[in-house]
Amino acid sequence: MSVQGMNHFTVLSDDLEVTKNFYCDLLGLEPGPLHEHRAGVIDHMAFTATDLQGTVAKLEKAGVTYELRRLPKGGVGEGLWQLFFDDPHGGKVEFDFDKSEPAPASYAA
Repeated sequence: MSVQGMNHFTVLSDDLEVTKNFYCDLLGLEPGPLHEHRAGVIDHMAFTATDLQGTVAKLEKAGVTYELRRLPKGGVGEGLWQLFFDDPHGGKVEFDFDKSEPAPASYAA
């Protein structure tokens, strides 16, 4: 899996180790500065990514439930793959993949 873009986001957590394991070990991201101040909530965070098949396989292996959608023809982002899943605290994560990426074997249109 290869995340291709996002500037930054802040995740609120009551269990720092579980959160770091999810974002760093599973998704391959790196932690930024850690603050003790807690404020606000995240609705979702979206990333541009590559390797849809590998990403789905990694999530399945880790037991992470996900939803995979393909944007309909004729609209903005036609054919774009959208993969949604939750972090360990219920934060929504969205990975967007190019329409040319092949569907994972488990995908049922």
